[in-house]
Amino acid sequence: VVLVAVVLVATEVDGQSCNTHLSGLNVCGEFVVPGADTTNPSAECCNALEAVPSDCICNTFRIASRLPTRCNIPTLSCN
Repeated sequence: VVLVAVVLVATEVDGQSCNTHLSGLNVCGEFVVPGADTTNPSAECCNALEAVPSDCICNTFRIASRLPTRCNIPTLSCN
C-alpha cells in the first residue's frame, strides 16, 4: 500500500521514468510493512532500490512529506 502511494506521488516528479523505477520496489513490500517478520530486505529488494536514481527517491520523499498538508490533516511526526 505504501509503495503504491509512493509510486503515484512520484508521477508528479519525473513522469513515467520515476514511476518505472519505483514500481520495481514492490519486491520490498514485505520488508516495509510494520510488524513484518522479515528484518532484512532480500537481495532482490536491495537490487531494486539500487536501480532507482537518487533524485527520484529524494523527490518522492519530499513530495510524500507534503501529503498531510495537502490533505488538510495534521503533520506527521515520526520518531
